[in-house]
This record gives sequence, C-alpha cells and structure tokens, in this order.
Amino acid sequence: MLDSLRAFAKSWPGKILGGFLLVGVAGFGINNVITDLGTNTIARVGDQEINSRQFLRAYQNQLNQVAQQIGSLPTAEQAMSFGIPGMVLQSMAQDAALTQMANGFGMGVSEDKLSEMLREDPSFQNAVGTFNPASFKQVLANSGLTEAEYFEQQGNAAKRQQLILSLFGDTKLPETASALINRYVADQRSIDYFVLGETNIETPAAPTEAELAAYLTQHQSEFRTVETRNVQLLRLSAADLAATKTIADADVAAEYERTKASLTRPERRTIQQVVLNADQVTAFEAGLTAGTPFATLVSTAGLTPTDIGTLAQSEITDTNLANAAFGLPNDGFAVIDGVAGKRAVHVSAIEAGGAPTLDEAREDIAHNLALAQARNELADIQDQIEELRAAFRPLTEIAERFNLDLYEADVTSTGAELSVLPDLAQEDRPRITQAIFAAQQGALTAAIPLAGNANVWFDLTAIEPARDETLDEVRDRVTTALTAERTNNAILAAQAAAVTRLDNGEAVADVAASYNVFPQISPAFTRFGAEDGTIDAAVASAVFAGDDKHHGSVVSQDGEFIVFQVVDLTAATGPLEAPANASLENEARVGMYGDFVTAISTEAGLRVNQQALTQALQLNTGL
Repeated sequence: MLDSLRAFAKSWPGKILGGFLLVGVAGFGINNVITDLGTNTIARVGDQEINSRQFLRAYQNQLNQVAQQIGSLPTAEQAMSFGIPGMVLQSMAQDAALTQMANGFGMGVSEDKLSEMLREDPSFQNAVGTFNPASFKQVLANSGLTEAEYFEQQGNAAKRQQLILSLFGDTKLPETASALINRYVADQRSIDYFVLGETNIETPAAPTEAELAAYLTQHQSEFRTVETRNVQLLRLSAADLAATKTIADADVAAEYERTKASLTRPERRTIQQVVLNADQVTAFEAGLTAGTPFATLVSTAGLTPTDIGTLAQSEITDTNLANAAFGLPNDGFAVIDGVAGKRAVHVSAIEAGGAPTLDEAREDIAHNLALAQARNELADIQDQIEELRAAFRPLTEIAERFNLDLYEADVTSTGAELSVLPDLAQEDRPRITQAIFAAQQGALTAAIPLAGNANVWFDLTAIEPARDETLDEVRDRVTTALTAERTNNAILAAQAAAVTRLDNGEAVADVAASYNVFPQISPAFTRFGAEDGTIDAAVASAVFAGDDKHHGSVVSQDGEFIVFQVVDLTAATGPLEAPANASLENEARVGMYGDFVTAISTEAGLRVNQQALTQALQLNTGL
C-alpha cells in the first residue's frame, strides 16, 4: 500500500497533496535545528534516530533516481537547488514517525515472514526465479547495507505497512459520493444548435489606410522581421571531393576486370503470399490447374496478399517458401504448407542475376574510384584550406582553387535555410547555426566538424537585424488580419443578439431561420463531449454550465461560433463503475494517509543536527 500511495503522489492530485504535506512537515519542525544530538545522528523523530549512514544511502538513491530522469547525476549545487536533501530528510522522518507508532502498538514481523519476503524479492532471484544467496550479498554490497541493516529496514517497512493497512485498507467511498460523482461524469444532455459564419453577417467594410496604420501600430510586435545572417559556406567531405574527380575510362575498365568476380549479383524475386482456409485452398488449386491468374483468384476470394519483398533466395529464412518462389515462372503461383495452414505464394517480378556488363557497372565503379582517391587526399586538402583561411583568403577563391561548390544562404535562428547544403545531417544543423550567430562580421571563423569526417567553413558577409516591418511591406497581411478581426467581432455580436432573443423566449428554430440556417439536433453527450466528435469539450462545458433550460453561445475548439438550447437532460443513475470507484477510494485513502502522517509527524517532532547534515553532504561530494 505504501508503494501505491507513493505512486499516487506522482499524479497531479498527489502533487497538490504533496504541497500540503510539505507545509505540514515544515510546520512540525524542519526548522528545529539543534546541535545536542550525537555527531553521527542527522535527525531524530521521537525516539527514532536517523544516522548519517542511513541518510547518505537514501540520499544517493534519490540522486540516482533523478539522474535517470535528467540523464546525468546531479551536482551538489543542483541537488541543493532541486531540494533533494530536504525531500530525503522529510521522507525518512515520515517513515520514522510511522515506525515509532507501529512500535507503540506492539506491531512486529516474524523471522518466517522476513525470510519469505527475502525469498520473494526479485532483486535476489536468479534466472529461474529462485533465491540466489550470491545475488543477495552482491546487492547488499552495492547498496552499502549489512544483513542486519537490511532485515531491520524490511522489518520496519513491514510494520509500517501493517499500520497503514489496518487503518486505511478498508476505506470505502460513500455510496452518496459515488453516485454524485457518477452524475458529474455520466449525466448526458442534448441540444438544438446552429452555427454562425461569415455568410450569416453583413460583410465588414474594407479598412481604410488610416485604420490599417492604426492596427499595425497596435500589433507591431506581430509584424517584425527576424535577424538574418548572410553567409557563404564551403563544405569538404569525401563525397564533395569525389565529385571533383574525373576517372579515365581505362581505369574504370581495369577496375572492372579486377573486381568482376565480386560484382556478380544473385537473382532476386518480388514475392507475395496469402494464407488460405480450406475452401480457398480448393479454389486456388482448381485455379492453378485451370490457369486462372493469381490476381483474379485473390480478388474473387476477397483477400489481400502480403508483400514479402524483393529478395534473393539466400535472404529467405523459410526454406519451403524460398524453394517454391524460386521454382516459379514470372507471375506464377503455388499452394504450399505454412505454419497456420496452406498458403499461396506468388512471384510478381524477377530480377535476373549474374555479372553486370562494363557499361552497367561503369557509373558505380567510377564513383567508388573517385571516392577512394578523395579519401586519400582529404586530410591534405583540409590542411591546405586551413592554411589559406589563416592567410585570410576568401572562400570564393578557395572554392575555385579546389573546384568545390560554394553555397550562400540567408540564415535565421532556426537554421532551416542550411538545407542549401545537400545531405546535411540533422544533428549538424544546430551546430552550424549556433556558430553563425556567434560569429562577428569580418572576423575569421573556425572550421565546424560535421558527421562523416567532413568540415564546413563559412564567411559572415552581412547581418540584417530584426526590425519592425512597414505598412508597405505587410499591407496584405495587415488587411487580412484586420478584416478577420472585424469579421469575428461581427459574428460574436450576432451570437450575442441570438442569445438575447432566446432569453426573450423566442424559439431556437425561429432565431436560426432569421440567419438563413437550420438548427441541428446533437446526439446525447456528457460534459466531456460526444463520442462521435460532433460536440467537443469546449461546447460541452458551456452546455453543462446551466440547468435543463440553459441556452447560450460558445466558440468550439475548431473555431465555430455556436448558439445552443438544451432540449434534454438524462441523469445518470447508480454508483460509479468499479475501476473508477476503486481509483477514487484509493485517492481518499491517500488523502487520509497524508493528514495522518502530518499529524503523527507533528506530534513526534523532527529535530535536525545541521552540523552533521552538512558534514554528511560534504562527505558525499568528496569535499
């Protein structure tokens, strides 16, 4: 139960409860710092002491849990900013207060029970699920626990669980509360409603020049440019350098002769299969005999074949399937055995195998030779570029010297414009962007290493700061925005007028007709919306804001302007469904548990040895 209570503490109701608990713990004396405890005692709760060894073990466990969440072990400063020492001390204080009360009631745990708990602990079990003494000793060593400390901890935990279960284990949600909550969750309403739009209002007048200027002044923050940096970029990679190479036909021919044996490719076939029942097996075998095409048989049976892929025979692990598929002609099929019964195997295409001709292999061979040359020259070319950069030679000159492509882009802080660099790895984009926005115009910039043993250099040629846009630049956008605002205001005014007419007793159908629309009848829905999505949560919330005569207006989550009238209310009857009821009962237990822990902790009192606590934290950080 303690575990379930702590799991609940991670939910949003638990966090709210946790806030009250922190206030409660602070109230019972976290500030009661004293120095008359033993040098090895961090704190005392009633007659229960928390020594430095126990505290450091719990503190380190908490640090490890935080590390799993943030990806690294928190530093001492981070741990303090997260409030970890205080949280650990408060948790241990609560456990100590519960242990003291359990001892006061004479609760205990037998050696047989402790032995059973030990055997059932998965931390100490081997692969077949039985207790492993070696694992037990290893886990204790890693945790810094002696056997005596382990059994003491387990005994205290068992006593605390006995106490909590005896007090709160049978807590039930009152039937009245369950029924009221079920009403809230499951009550249903239906509405008559209609939707107003641009066609139901008078079109707003076109804005004047003065109105556009005034709107722009009021919304200038929405009409601003972003800082743009113009850069020239030069990338050097093996692929970039290979693209500058021209491989002679004689070299390609020689490489072809040298590697011809390794260029042989296996035959590959595009294969489909479909699982058949007994009747379908009969139909497919009859079709095979009659020469009926596979596609016709599949269509007649209403089946959808599964595409296995285009594979070589050696790539198919199912020997039966491989032998059947590679024994068929193109567009042929066969019925074979499968794990789930008979299946039909179909070959829809065949790629012939064998060695390619020189002309077929020429492009790949030339590319591989160029790439090999580029890799041999890459380091030397990179050094030459660095020397030219150190001599303040422009990238235009360097690109021309090595016949490399020079790219230009107006880069914003998103780095989206770096797509001008072909095949740029996604992880390289933010690194280049950060370097560009950290650079100063006219200053020499360092090479930026990229994925795949590549580098990129850039020159910052111009900076266009962010600024307010003028009306001439954004006239169309401002016109659209102002017109949309006026249109929305006009529709809202029409909504309000429609609701006023409903207030005066006019029928919803008559009000809708005056706007040239017909009212719609909704399905029954709860306060969370309709299952079919026709009524969303925003509309449902507005509908449930009144009684069975309620009417009003609302803007849906999709931006529709709706006027509605409640026409039916169906009250839910009976208690909540069992899972929901059980969840709420658990929340009730947690609430009482929180109040209970606060009360007994206040009564027991927490006394902290600040000097010992500080020394323990310094010891843990190696200070």
